[in-house]
Amino acid sequence: MNRLISTVLCFFLGYITLHAQNRSNEPIPPMPKLLTQREQANVREQWLKKRLGSLLLPMMKRHGIEMWIVVNEEFKSDPVTPHIVPPIPIVGRRDLFIFIDRGERIERVAMLRYNEERLKNHYRMLLPARDKFGEELKKLVDERNPKTIALNIGGTRGQQSGLSYDSYKFLAETLGPDNEKKFVSASNLLTEFFDTRLPEELEHYRTAVLATDVITRRAFSKEVIKPGKTTAGDVRWWMLQQLNDLGVDTWFQPDLRIQRQATTTGTTGQFLSTASESDIIQPGDLIHVDFGLNYMGLSTDWQKHAYVLKPGEKDAPAGLKTALKNTNRLQDIIFQIARTGMTGTEVYEASMAECKKQNINCMIYSHPLGTHGHGLGPSIDFRGNIGGGANKIINGSYMSIELNTSTDVPEWNNQRVTIMAEDDAYMTDTGYKWFRPRQTEFYLIK
Repeated sequence: MNRLISTVLCFFLGYITLHAQNRSNEPIPPMPKLLTQREQANVREQWLKKRLGSLLLPMMKRHGIEMWIVVNEEFKSDPVTPHIVPPIPIVGRRDLFIFIDRGERIERVAMLRYNEERLKNHYRMLLPARDKFGEELKKLVDERNPKTIALNIGGTRGQQSGLSYDSYKFLAETLGPDNEKKFVSASNLLTEFFDTRLPEELEHYRTAVLATDVITRRAFSKEVIKPGKTTAGDVRWWMLQQLNDLGVDTWFQPDLRIQRQATTTGTTGQFLSTASESDIIQPGDLIHVDFGLNYMGLSTDWQKHAYVLKPGEKDAPAGLKTALKNTNRLQDIIFQIARTGMTGTEVYEASMAECKKQNINCMIYSHPLGTHGHGLGPSIDFRGNIGGGANKIINGSYMSIELNTSTDVPEWNNQRVTIMAEDDAYMTDTGYKWFRPRQTEFYLIK
């Protein structure tokens, strides 16, 4: 019995040591249980039913659209397609999804070459013969005789401009010049469509953010990093392998940055440059990661810092901790200002004015997210209206609070250090709330 107790105690202490090393007051949480592929499909189909059934028609009316045609091509999927169909591959040579304002209801038609059982839950299926495809399409459009036909063209972002030249030419030639005159851009409709979140999505997105957090904190621990041996590439590929093992993927590669005393970190554009994969992580380094994943048709975006302790150190230098607090202050400012109905530009300008009062050297480049890591909607961004800074914040929408502050660190001979933070948040009646607690302490690597 004593041996059993001793074994259990040793295991418990080992577990605590491994999971408490990043933050002294908070162990790394366990990885959340993700839904199976079938479970995900069933849940997402319920979301799709609501989005296409009760939300899309009012959006089309608000934007003056009577018909919306989405064209999906084999090996060139429209970015919209995964968000208007069940989570299944759409691989026909050229498939069409047509939405028609019928007054009090929306008519949804899928024109395909191959039958698909799950699509029947959401669309009336038309399966014309290959040589009758264009004829059937023109017949449908002429019978409905819409005043406007929206296409995925004319936007400033990839999600808004998925229609290829050849597909546009096909539609124009098939429908004829009178219908071509009715073609309009669906870009504004798509901004609202993608920026509108369902209440049912929130807890599943929280799970995705938690999974992102767990992988990040494990990556920035001695489980993965052996100072003087581990490279930035080792950490990157470890994170990518975790996604593969979980059965999820990502929308961008993990980027690592290293700031080091008496060493200048280069810049790319207006941001700190990423580390080369061959760069070795050393004691005394301040390391940063930008990381996200895709789960349930939703994307996360996440940036965190860790400090690699030097021999004899038990904590990061006070100057670095002050630098992190400055970034936390910047986050607080945005949270105090941003509210539903404000434009991204309004939030940005008010936040920067407050930073000037508080003498905070900062940059703000926050962006919508949800169905895409860089989503459509109101960006709170120093680059002005890029990404839609003039759009208004929608209640319930998700925002990547992405920003940085720069601070002179006395322990590093007043070398300037930049703390880049990114945490996912959602808008409520009283302002933004975090999906997960933000970072207020550096993860420490022994």
